[in-house]
Amino acid sequence: MKKKADIIIHSTRIYSLDSNFTIYEALAVKDGKIAGLGTTKDVFDEFSAPVVYNALGRTLYPGFIDGHCHFYGYGAGLLRNADLVGTESYEEILGILKEHHERHDSEWILGRGWDQNDWLVKEFPTKKELDELFPENPVVLTRIDGHAVLANSEALKRAMINQNTTVEGGKVVLDESGEPTGILIDKAADFITDHIPELTEEEKIQALEEAEKNCFAVGLTSIVDAGLDKETILLIDSLHKQGRLKMKINCMLSPTEDNYEHFIKNGPYMTDRLTLRSVKLYADGALGSRGALLLEPYSDDPGNYGLLIKKPDYYREWSKKAYDNNYQVCTHTIGDSAARFVLDIYGEYLQEKNDKRWRIEHAQIIHPEDMHKFGKYSIIPSVQGTHATSDMYWAEDRLGPERIRWSYAFRELLKENGWIVNGTDFPIEEISPLLTFYATVVRKDLKGYPQGGFLKENALNREQALRSITIWAAKGSFEEEMKGSLETGKIADFVVLDKDLMIIEDKELPATKVVRTYSSGEMVYRNPEFSF
Repeated sequence: MKKKADIIIHSTRIYSLDSNFTIYEALAVKDGKIAGLGTTKDVFDEFSAPVVYNALGRTLYPGFIDGHCHFYGYGAGLLRNADLVGTESYEEILGILKEHHERHDSEWILGRGWDQNDWLVKEFPTKKELDELFPENPVVLTRIDGHAVLANSEALKRAMINQNTTVEGGKVVLDESGEPTGILIDKAADFITDHIPELTEEEKIQALEEAEKNCFAVGLTSIVDAGLDKETILLIDSLHKQGRLKMKINCMLSPTEDNYEHFIKNGPYMTDRLTLRSVKLYADGALGSRGALLLEPYSDDPGNYGLLIKKPDYYREWSKKAYDNNYQVCTHTIGDSAARFVLDIYGEYLQEKNDKRWRIEHAQIIHPEDMHKFGKYSIIPSVQGTHATSDMYWAEDRLGPERIRWSYAFRELLKENGWIVNGTDFPIEEISPLLTFYATVVRKDLKGYPQGGFLKENALNREQALRSITIWAAKGSFEEEMKGSLETGKIADFVVLDKDLMIIEDKELPATKVVRTYSSGEMVYRNPEFSF
């Protein structure tokens, strides 16, 4: 007698992402888990199911995993931020803000996504024009990297920021007369953002649901949210338990006493959809806003080395708390000086090879003398493929021709431990894992620039890139035994695409479409373009 399954999917090409990179033709799902895999004949010989889906030769992959993003922040931004991504001038931003304020008549005017490196005049804007347009409304515009904001005078006044304001790990930029320009770098930006009104609980729920919907539509079934507070984590947990939220989420904890008392000191916490076992620290800022901490000054800003966000003992304190409670430490490090500092702090606690899986988030600029420390202490590099292709137009201006050669070095980082975690850092980048895959393999923008690929010697091959957004991303969160590959007994998270990522031409990769997305065996997205 045949075994009973809930779903059979056949006539497809299934990339299992198991250790042998086995390819199958069909799979069966029972109770949200993979019940069987094999040829179409073998699966039908063994199983029967009330739901049978002929994939018509399309390809099927494990559900994609974003190894580093800001899921809740992305959703919140969808509710209230003016979208400034891709703007080509400050004047364009001002026009968008006027239209946004007409549609959203709120007291605070918020926006995100500007990047002065995309403008003809590649200089930070000032608050002057914002003051003229919105003299009574506080305006806060977050840069694309999240490490700088532009605020108008009303916002500065409410946060009590003036020319005498100093802040550890941040900078209030002043003009020639000594007055704030409105630009706040890194921790100085917190002075403003801490005054922005909180979303209501219903708005937070809406934000999470909107983020989930968009993630499912691009084939993401799991994400790692890089830094959340206790209240948001508890809300996510309750929504999971109610069945209202289905996205599998690994929450990195923000380093707060609330998170330590409620979560960390009680050890790792895991349900079928939520994982808590890491803490997120920030060592430095971002390269685009010149806050990344460098061993030598910025090539385009002599005398500026960037910023260390906190004093050294802060990192030792949180590393000890994590080590003692079996938590991962995941630290944002962009610059080579920040990377050296964090790698050495980690080494003080880890001392040798281990399975703690402490992570360097972004790992953008690693001095060659420090690369071996990833392998020596089993430290995991967590990278974002699209950061390389977003930064490539101006990164050499910041770093010069020598340092750029050891930047975005994915292949070199991969060699240290044999695996690497990949993600998007959305909303800083687009949320699509297919764009992550394309940038990681091809190292070009969507127009095919540059012709030979940006630092192409450090691109990953297609199998490596696919593993970095599936099984290796799961391993980065200690979840490889439950998801990340399609193997009997694992959670049935998978995505059907209209093209085969392993064989199509490079230029076809960004145009690949998600046909269906399944989470724990449930279809959570169906592309209306495909009628079957």
